[in-house]
Amino acid sequence: MKEQKLLIPSIVIAIGLCVLGFCIKSGVERFKTLDHHVTVKGLSEREVPANKVTWPLTYKELGNDPSEMYELIEKKNKKVVAFLKAAGLSDSEISVNPPTIRDRQADNYGNEIMTYRYKAACVITVTSTDVDKVRKLMNRQSELMKQGIALVTEEYGGQEIRYEFTGLTDIKPEMVEEAMANARKTAEQFAKDTNADIEGVISAQQGQFSIDDRDPYTPYIKRVRVVTTVDYGIR
Repeated sequence: MKEQKLLIPSIVIAIGLCVLGFCIKSGVERFKTLDHHVTVKGLSEREVPANKVTWPLTYKELGNDPSEMYELIEKKNKKVVAFLKAAGLSDSEISVNPPTIRDRQADNYGNEIMTYRYKAACVITVTSTDVDKVRKLMNRQSELMKQGIALVTEEYGGQEIRYEFTGLTDIKPEMVEEAMANARKTAEQFAKDTNADIEGVISAQQGQFSIDDRDPYTPYIKRVRVVTTVDYGIR
């Protein structure tokens, strides 16, 4: 009877040791599986021409009589619009903004003597998908100067010319595919260098697409970029 009492705990301990050994073995194998992977990044990058341009044509006016200034501004606006339409732009591509007039005397805290009391900023905005046509037109700004209209640049209070690329949806699938392919090449090279084999994708994460100017001198050429991060199993 005593021997039977001692036998039961021994059997329980033996079973417990077997279960523990099985858990440890499974844990080690799972750890090895999780440990055998490589994380790589794949890049896809390409240059594309901008397909939309916003060109603010800005000029300034000085005067002492607001009514006279408005009349002069209206005449100049008509000249600018005529110049743009003669180049082939449509009404839908041209927007005439109301002038912004500042009372310089009201802002003159130093009691400075000034010749002109009012200063007006006038902006006519061109928004077009025909980027080449608008860029050629920009090179003809001197024709407006001959008509007494001096356009000012951003440096002198003018607004910035903006180029955009709106065709990301069309090239997105190809770029994602290319980024994944480049990631695979990197993983395969790693496996080759370590005498291993690629098993498959464990997880993949697509990064954000970025669209930037190629350089400060050609803002009408855009660089589109995306990076994917992929975990591959290896053995």
